[in-house]
Amino acid sequence: MTQDQATAFAIVGAMMVLLVSGRLRYDLAAVLALLVAMAAGLVPFDRAFSGFSDDIVIIVGAALVVSAAIARSGVTDAVVQRFAPRLSTVRLQLLVLTATVALLSAFVKNIGALAILLPVAFQMARRSGVSPSLFLMPMAFASLLGGLMTLVGTSPNIIVARVRAEMGEAPFRMFDFLPVGGALTVVGLIFLVLCYRLLPERVPATSGLDAAIDIKNYMTEASVPTDSPFAGKTVADVQRLADGQGMVTALLRSGRRMPPLPDATLREGDMLLLEGRPEGLDRMVAGGGLTLSDDRRPTAEEPNDEIDAIEAVVGESSRLIGLSAKDMALFQAFGVNLLAISRRGTRLGDRLGDVTLQAGDVVVLQGLVRRMPDVLRELDCLPLAERRIRLGSGRRGLLAVAILVAAMTVTALGLVPVAVAFFAAAALMVLVRVIPLREAYGAVEGPILVMLAALIPVAETLRTTGATDLVASLLSSAATVLPPAGALALIMVAAMAVTPFLNNAATVLVMAPIAAAFATALGHRPDAFLMAVAIGAGCDFLTPIGHQCNTLVFGPGGYRFGDYARLGLPLSLIVVAVAVPMLLIVWPL
Repeated sequence: MTQDQATAFAIVGAMMVLLVSGRLRYDLAAVLALLVAMAAGLVPFDRAFSGFSDDIVIIVGAALVVSAAIARSGVTDAVVQRFAPRLSTVRLQLLVLTATVALLSAFVKNIGALAILLPVAFQMARRSGVSPSLFLMPMAFASLLGGLMTLVGTSPNIIVARVRAEMGEAPFRMFDFLPVGGALTVVGLIFLVLCYRLLPERVPATSGLDAAIDIKNYMTEASVPTDSPFAGKTVADVQRLADGQGMVTALLRSGRRMPPLPDATLREGDMLLLEGRPEGLDRMVAGGGLTLSDDRRPTAEEPNDEIDAIEAVVGESSRLIGLSAKDMALFQAFGVNLLAISRRGTRLGDRLGDVTLQAGDVVVLQGLVRRMPDVLRELDCLPLAERRIRLGSGRRGLLAVAILVAAMTVTALGLVPVAVAFFAAAALMVLVRVIPLREAYGAVEGPILVMLAALIPVAETLRTTGATDLVASLLSSAATVLPPAGALALIMVAAMAVTPFLNNAATVLVMAPIAAAFATALGHRPDAFLMAVAIGAGCDFLTPIGHQCNTLVFGPGGYRFGDYARLGLPLSLIVVAVAVPMLLIVWPL
């Protein structure tokens, strides 16, 4: 072992200790490792920041934006409203989520399948009153398992097919991977559904301020337009959309106030007074095709203008005190629209524009983002900590889904690389205003991208110093004294161990020729060994850095680095225990 190889092993080992121990935050630990590698001369200065242009960083960042856009579009609300009532337990919800993402991952890029279902997982977690962390990591692992079933499911499968062709044999076909991959997926899903409690419930880092602002009784009003799908339906149908987080407090028809009986039939032009949490009100308005009562909406004056809603508290000396929005002609005077009001301990029965405001009221105002600070100062209203309020925002659900499906289709057909397709999808969703630019940047998990960008050149030192070749030669020596089943297991475990530092595609490029040569030297057919490499490289369950699907859920799930081994280590052992005998049966030596 050379000095450079020993130094590379030491830096990577120390970094892993820091990451698992949690003594330093994961992005700082990765940055520190990069600085040490540069100081040791293992990473040239001109390659130090190459990780920021790596495809993995682009894919993860773009997928986060795409997932946030899908969540904002309202598509997931419709899916959850349709199917969630039948899924009464957390275990049943987890089974549906993991099975769906696994099946999708067999035919499209697994990170795309995962991005589609992340918002659904958050919705189901909220309905069940559990942390999303119980769903997200099992879904990421299920996406990796699902990718094992077909040729196009994951990059390692494509690469081992190419290696087999280079050996003069026919490349693996589309469903050659299904017998072993399907068995692993079924067994893996059973484990995930039965043993998900091995994971601690984590609180996503982004939810702290939102959870602290617990405003339950916003009041707003909305009308039933002529094209509403809920004209002819009942009050109970509208309330059902809120999922227990909102209710209809009054029904106004032709100037008359009517009791909002659950079986009261809605007509075009009816006005509904709604009360509840912002997300419940938003689902009733958007899902019911209702129109917020005041149809005057701020309009963009410049190409880059954004319209958004903000929560603010009416200050002690505010000019709003003692007046209503109608009295002040709020829209005409300030260009902002009053969407909702909350008053602690009080149910507001008046129409929205008629409510006389008091100090301490919380209001939701909609207007041009660039003008909102000046308006709030002039009205003496104190903005609350920034969080997403979607009430009154537009929905482009079908457009969002169309963009994502197009991105996944061109990648599945091999027309465009994954990074380019998802980057373009994220950009298009911003351009067509599926998601505001400000929210798009907010969806990008900066610390995670920094961690990945710093880790990539550090991990590359294992290859540039020859450390991976050293490991490969040691494996070949050890495998010669093992029976075929032991050699297969060794090759698979080695691929699992190397993947976090080389990524799965690079692992196959390094390990597949070694496995094929080793099998040939022992007089065995190489098929089972090539499959073992593909399975090991496609099953990184121990870290958040070996595959972009694991990285994608790291921040949203609020996980710690060591959490992956809690669920991933037993799953890895199960994969080895099931895959080795299956390979010997399906691909005899």
